[in-house]
Amino acid sequence: MNLSFFDFYPHTATEDAVVISHKDLPHELLSISDAALYRLVSESFKRLSFTFTRSHIEHLIQAVLSDNASDNDRYVCASLLKNAQCASSFDLPLCQDTGIAHIFSWIPPNVLLTDNARSIISKAVSDVYRDHNLRYSTTIPLNFYDEKDPRNNLPCQTFLFNEKLNPSFSDEAEPHASFLFCAKGGGSSNKTVFIQGTKADLTEEKFDALLKEKIKALGTSACPPYTIAVVAGGLSPEQNLMTLKLATCGCIIQNEHSFRDEKLEQRLMEIAEKAGYGAQFGGTKAAVEAVVIRLPRHGASCPISIGVSCSAHRNLKTFITKDGLYIEKTVTELSGIEGFSQAVSFADNKIDQVMHINTSSGINKLIQEISYLKPGTRLYLSGNILVARDAAHARWKKLIDDGKDLPDYAVRYPICYAGPSRTPTGFPLGSFGPTTAGRMDSYAEILMQRNAARITLAKGNRSSTWKEGCIKYNSCYLGTIGGAAALITSEYIVSAQVIDYHDLGMEAVHLVEVKNLPVFMLINGKGEDFYEQV
Repeated sequence: MNLSFFDFYPHTATEDAVVISHKDLPHELLSISDAALYRLVSESFKRLSFTFTRSHIEHLIQAVLSDNASDNDRYVCASLLKNAQCASSFDLPLCQDTGIAHIFSWIPPNVLLTDNARSIISKAVSDVYRDHNLRYSTTIPLNFYDEKDPRNNLPCQTFLFNEKLNPSFSDEAEPHASFLFCAKGGGSSNKTVFIQGTKADLTEEKFDALLKEKIKALGTSACPPYTIAVVAGGLSPEQNLMTLKLATCGCIIQNEHSFRDEKLEQRLMEIAEKAGYGAQFGGTKAAVEAVVIRLPRHGASCPISIGVSCSAHRNLKTFITKDGLYIEKTVTELSGIEGFSQAVSFADNKIDQVMHINTSSGINKLIQEISYLKPGTRLYLSGNILVARDAAHARWKKLIDDGKDLPDYAVRYPICYAGPSRTPTGFPLGSFGPTTAGRMDSYAEILMQRNAARITLAKGNRSSTWKEGCIKYNSCYLGTIGGAAALITSEYIVSAQVIDYHDLGMEAVHLVEVKNLPVFMLINGKGEDFYEQV
């Protein structure tokens, strides 16, 4: 398998990379010490958790300044740029879901790692997540049904391939190792689609129809604008899905048996543009980049996969030679990028031009104020909100199943589905952003009939079950920007405290006070659904 990074910087052009160490690298056979490997992993995951590459920033700028962007496209993408600027101080990570750590490494025979390499990688990941207040998202099983939070975000997913990655290096003269580091959140991972297709799917008409269907089904819950990848073929399902995973990270297979289809990539961008979802709240900017790859296949099968990298596009390319450890550069001074200042201005809050609502008036009064509003209406929300997601909802359901009442707090406040990152010194909370609403849809009836979940706040489209609940119980679903978690904490959160289920870690129930938090009406009390309309 001959792999190369798309737009991988030449190893001699250090202006595209940061050299962080070389003292632990002997010359002949390249022997990578534990200390050098630890530093490479820890520095890379620190950088990708708080900063973006220049190319991703430029994609967002282009989306804002595009002639066919909607007002909401511009507002969302400009807010994501403002979020990147906020996170670049290395206090609040770019997204509250700081992801599962994925490590891909290509170690040819003339490069040596120690026997401790895997444990060194794990320790570096664990230390970065601990030292920089990143969120612990993993759970490990106690048995088939029960699990716990190990409080270290381990295990990470590590692949060590015994081959060369970048063909620009000479094997004999320049022994080298290549790495790709990725932090992958649950929202974008959950959008992976895999189909066991056949030769019949490989016609222009059928494949176009398939793309239309699956791109529409992506919705917005994985925080667009997306990088969308499509892979057709593969000698096994595993090869197909691994190729997809790497493609969403910018690592593209190039050899005599497989290729990128640039024409289909343009078509994929057109389909995403016409889907109508835009950058979360309607428009044309559902995607900023597309990758389409065709692989060899067994004649009896044609695996097809579709996947995304969300707006928190956290992938870094690195390599090691005898001269040093090279890490792809990220941006900490965004104002110097052409078009940034103009683009970010679209995120300015127009306080006097948008309706203000406050939770202090109580749920019933607030419902009366907003339930009639047209889907897509932007609002500014202030007051106390309850923060609870999957694990807390499961415990509430168990209370109900056991014949017990819901906690009093569950019916007093709007419920925001979120799991913040850990709180750094000097901030009321860690990075804070909405999680996918649809995962809580099965709780509609049992909560709404008890006067809970009358107003909910999250991201993405919801099922007909939730829409019917909104009609039946005169309830509303509001959305806020996904992927702007550092910005939300720094500008809109006043205070926060854990009020229940402390043992759930990031899924504990919080009471959070917000001020002028931008939200959008997505489903009103009549059951009018913004995403159905677009």
